[in-house]
Amino acid sequence: MQAPQRIRFSLASLIITMLLVACSGMSNQPLRDFQLQTPRPFGYVIGDTIRHRIVVETRSGMALERSSLPAQGRLNRWLQLNDVSVTEQDGSDGKQYQIDLLYQQFYAPLEVKELSIPGFMLRFQQHGQTLEQPVAPWPFTVAPLRELVVRQDQHGEYMRPDQAPTLLDDNAVVQRLLVALTLALGIALRLAWLYGYLPGLPKRSVFKRAQRKVQNLGLQQLPQALSALHAAFNGLHGKPVFLHKLAEFYQSHPEYRSIADELAWFFDYSNRYFFGDASTMPQENDLQKIKTLCLHCREIERGSR
Repeated sequence: MQAPQRIRFSLASLIITMLLVACSGMSNQPLRDFQLQTPRPFGYVIGDTIRHRIVVETRSGMALERSSLPAQGRLNRWLQLNDVSVTEQDGSDGKQYQIDLLYQQFYAPLEVKELSIPGFMLRFQQHGQTLEQPVAPWPFTVAPLRELVVRQDQHGEYMRPDQAPTLLDDNAVVQRLLVALTLALGIALRLAWLYGYLPGLPKRSVFKRAQRKVQNLGLQQLPQALSALHAAFNGLHGKPVFLHKLAEFYQSHPEYRSIADELAWFFDYSNRYFFGDASTMPQENDLQKIKTLCLHCREIERGSR
């Protein structure tokens, strides 16, 4: 074989060998992508949390062994794993895993000190074979929360006390509370006025007193029932109310027009009872109608009718 041919043959063999090695290396790689995403590695104090995220992209047919993840709980005397979550997403040729690890450290150093979150080994299964991917330890630094020497004055007290916390702005809360109290007071006053509980407003409770008088009266006390109801109308109107003065009464108190028939019957019945034929005997139904009229007047007085 001539020298130029030998050179060409050697170059072709070298290229084929390199391609075979490259292809062989690619086929043996368990993962297409592996990322360990971490926060800043400094400035931590006792009680701080540290979140790590691992993003893994696998080839088709390869699955993560979740038992290879670190177990949630205490890892050593100063480090605890609070949460482990795995999100799995199918891709066009394989899967993508997102692993979130939430650590919390409880180391209380006397000076700035470097610590390390332990590494671990991720395992993947493919056609009965186990492939491993190491997750390297992650170093970081922690700082003390207190001074090494506590400075005191001559009385034994700390010369530089902690700064007082800033008070929250509660103006909006106080304003809302005042508005709510004002509305509640207005509602209470309105109800007290409707129910006749406010002193100095007798016209709002005239039928309330009349109802108390007539509710337990019997037929023998019919005159007392009629007198109590007449007194209520006179007190409400400010002067005596008669049958022929009902139109004037309605002008001052139009809300009582809704029971005009009952009022006309009452005043007509009262005239006949007190000034008519004394031989007319009252009936039990008459007393009940008077009590019903008093109840209706009380409802109008309260504003519920």
